[in-house]
Formats: sequence, C-alpha cells, structure tokens
Amino acid sequence: MGDSAVKLKLGIPKGSLEHATIELFRRAGFQITTSSRSYFPAIDDPEIECMLIRAQEMARYVEDGVLDAGLTGRDWVEENEAKVHTVADLIYAKQSFGKVRWVLAVPDASPFHSVKDLQGKIIATELVSATRRYLAGNGVTAKVEFSWGATEVKPPELADAIVEVTETGSSLRANKLRVIDTVLESNTQLIANVHSWKDSAKRRKLEDIQMLLQGAINALGKVGLMLNVEKKNLPRVLNVLPALKKPTISHLSDEEWLAVNTILDESTVRTILPRLKEAGAQGIVEYPLNKIVM
Repeated sequence: MGDSAVKLKLGIPKGSLEHATIELFRRAGFQITTSSRSYFPAIDDPEIECMLIRAQEMARYVEDGVLDAGLTGRDWVEENEAKVHTVADLIYAKQSFGKVRWVLAVPDASPFHSVKDLQGKIIATELVSATRRYLAGNGVTAKVEFSWGATEVKPPELADAIVEVTETGSSLRANKLRVIDTVLESNTQLIANVHSWKDSAKRRKLEDIQMLLQGAINALGKVGLMLNVEKKNLPRVLNVLPALKKPTISHLSDEEWLAVNTILDESTVRTILPRLKEAGAQGIVEYPLNKIVM
C-alpha cells in the first residue's frame, strides 16, 4: 500500500491485558510483534502505529490526544474521569474472556459485614477515586489509601479493608479475604480521542478495527461444522444440531443429498458428533473460526 493517508496512534495495554489483547488482534487479522526493548510494537498495518501504555494511564493519554485510540478497562476510564469516546465494549480479560469486578473485601475473621461497618476505617486500593465515589454514594466516610501493589496482604495490619480487582476470586480466597460488596464491574473498551473520532478517516479505521475485534470475540469458543446428509435424514440431523441462527443447507450434485453448514460451541461438539453420525450424517468436518461478523 505504501505510505498511508491514515496514521492511527493506537495504545495497547501493557501488563496483565497485553497478551490477551495481542492474541485478540491476531484473531482479528493483525500481527503485533513486541520487543522487551521497545514500547513501540510493530504491526502489519501501515495505517496503525502502536504504543504500549499501562491500562491505568491509557484513558488520560487518549483524552489528551497523545493517542488517537487505545484499549483499556472501563474502570480506568471512570477512575480518571476521562472525556473520551467509547467505540466499543470488548468483553475479554486476561484469563477468561469476560468481565472483571472491583470488590470490597475484608479478612475472613473481620467483624465487618457491609460497607456501613467501615465508617472511619482505612481502605487500601489502586482505584482511589472510584472507591471514594462509591463510599460517598453509601454515605460512608473512610480513609482511602493508594496501594502500590500486593494489596491483598495489607489487611488487617495496614488496612481494615481493600478494594481489589478480581476475575475468579481465587487470589482473595488464598489470602483469607471475603467479599462484602462489588464496587464496580469492568470490561475492556476500545476508546477514542474525541477529536480523532470526528476525523472521518480515523473514525472509519476505528470502526473497521472494532468490527474485526468484535468478530474475533464472537468466534471465541466456537467452531464450524460441515456435513452431508440424505434428504430423508435431514429432520433427524436438524434435531441434533443447535445453531447460531439456522444451519445453511445447500443441494449437492446428487439430488437426494444435502450439505449442512453450521456453527457450534466447541464444548458441545464431542457429544453432538456421535449423535449426528447416528442420525445419518456423513463426511462431517469440524473447522476452527477466527471471526464471526454479525
């Protein structure tokens, strides 16, 4: 393509979301190559320049126009009270492709059972501003201290409670902490600078990226299935098949045979394949999917 008219400065979250984000872009059709010596990953799209930025800082740099767009958690957009345009919610996280929660947690042996019990107490968290707003919304005044890391080990000696992010809760349980409330839910967002979003060329590029990323997310955990079946056995085969909408059915050169193409949850294939064979399906082919664009 040569030099492109569009140069979109895109922030990739450095740290816990980095690997999952690069893998999502790979499934969407973009190859991003990182180096331990550089904060500027290479990408095989001449219209995009990538930069690795901590998710906690991403919204601020996008708001200020240092970046045209970036991927970060909704929690950090809210924490920074950043004025940015949300292009898309992208429901994926570092372990599971889902949402994460910021929770209020206390030691198992603690006498505290609700946020009201923390009046006048000390709460450690990395999400200071959002925690203060949450406490104010509950009519509680407490001291909120910024935690530089290892927040789970702060109670009970260094703090009475913590507000910490969790996907599975396993780290909290391992540190003998129990959750007493959810402060906020978060997921990854593709955000854009307000002025960049008004630029028609950059906006179109961002909309293209959003469509491809969403297509990659839609395909997670799903596979395609093709099979041949005699017309007389089609009702039996269709009774076995769940489908994204409805299977695609087409005629083969032999008028008595049909081809069926559908999409399934990968986890169901092992139970469905034997039933399909029993129902008269032949030539069954399972294939991986990178994107499903609705």
